[in-house]
Amino acid sequence: MDQSGGLAVGILLLAGSDLLRQYSSAIKTLGCFTRARDRIWNIGMNYETTLSSSLGSDAVMDNAERNRRRRNIALIVVAILAVAGAAYYFFGSSAPAPTDADKVGQAQTVTVVAPGRDSVVRAINATGTLAARREIPVGVVGEGGRVLQVYVDAGAWVRQGQVLVSVDRSVQTQQAAAIEAQIGVARADLQLAQNELERAMQLVERGFISKADVDRKTATRDAARARVNVANAQLAETRARNARLDVRAPVSGYVLERKVEPGQTVSAGSGILFRIAKDGELELQAKLSEGDLGQIAVGIPATVTPVGTDRTFNGSIWQIAPMIDAQSRQGMARIALPFDAALRPGGFASVEIKAGAMTAPVLPESAVQTGREGSFVYIVGKDNKVQQRPVKVGSVTANGLIIEQGLDGTERVVLYAGGFLNPGETINPKLLKKQ
Repeated sequence: MDQSGGLAVGILLLAGSDLLRQYSSAIKTLGCFTRARDRIWNIGMNYETTLSSSLGSDAVMDNAERNRRRRNIALIVVAILAVAGAAYYFFGSSAPAPTDADKVGQAQTVTVVAPGRDSVVRAINATGTLAARREIPVGVVGEGGRVLQVYVDAGAWVRQGQVLVSVDRSVQTQQAAAIEAQIGVARADLQLAQNELERAMQLVERGFISKADVDRKTATRDAARARVNVANAQLAETRARNARLDVRAPVSGYVLERKVEPGQTVSAGSGILFRIAKDGELELQAKLSEGDLGQIAVGIPATVTPVGTDRTFNGSIWQIAPMIDAQSRQGMARIALPFDAALRPGGFASVEIKAGAMTAPVLPESAVQTGREGSFVYIVGKDNKVQQRPVKVGSVTANGLIIEQGLDGTERVVLYAGGFLNPGETINPKLLKKQ
């Protein structure tokens, strides 16, 4: 082998050594000896081409010399592959597998917390409609007539028996006067009949008239007396009807609505003229699920917040519906509230009902996620593998979410469970001590 051949072999040995280091993992795992051979061959040819170019035109070799060099290169490639295969067989295949400690060391670090169990006040949150606790509709009690004057408006306080509306009674007044005149006539007839009866009684003792005549005069007197009584009754009835022409407040309370104006003709068929909240008492009609209804009782305190305001009003449950709506599967809890101008009947409000104390785990909102099947958390098992645990979330407290079902408090729960975790994944948990 001449100088140029020796130089080519040296270059190939250096290239083969470098390639052995670069492709050792591929040769050990995949057994791609053929690809490695072909690549080394190509590199050798590239080195040969480079060398030929560097020597110039005077060093161009003939075909025999080129074939000889190619055979030498092929022998070197085979020797390199043989050495690599032997090294993998005796040393690579017996390399130790990674341990669990190595896997944990390579796993991502995740903050976890052991929530334990806290004593918390269970709260039930719901929404409802504000209304009068006892709403009294007011209409025309008598025969009605033309409205002369309306004395109160919506938002006014009234007392029982107070006149709300006065109605024209000119016709009814004339009728009463006519009945009073009839009473006068009836009383005169009665007096005349009584006098005639007394004279007849005197005459019958002397024998001038018969007893039958006395009986007839007695009947006439009694009839006259009866007509007087009838006229008196008619007058009393007329006066009572006239008194009912005025619309009066049946109870004391707060006027919620007014539907009458002066000049309007009203009657018994005119409908409701006023709505009055008895004694000004209000309530919130909150709809609750069957489960929540089973957790409350009459007298439990509640806090009501009307929509559109930050003010809260303290009340208590005074009635729980005995029936459940068949379609919505909900029942009504009625919460009594004191009167306040900010509480407007017909408006919406939210309510928080204190359902009593309980012990349960409390987690930050960041630890609880929601999926298609409901709320869940990620917990870490003994092998540091992530597990998905479904939970039932209760009310929100100042410290976090109450976990009513799914956890006993001893679990290690992932604190910030984002989308980077998957069930079965091994992590390196970092326990955060509870404050």
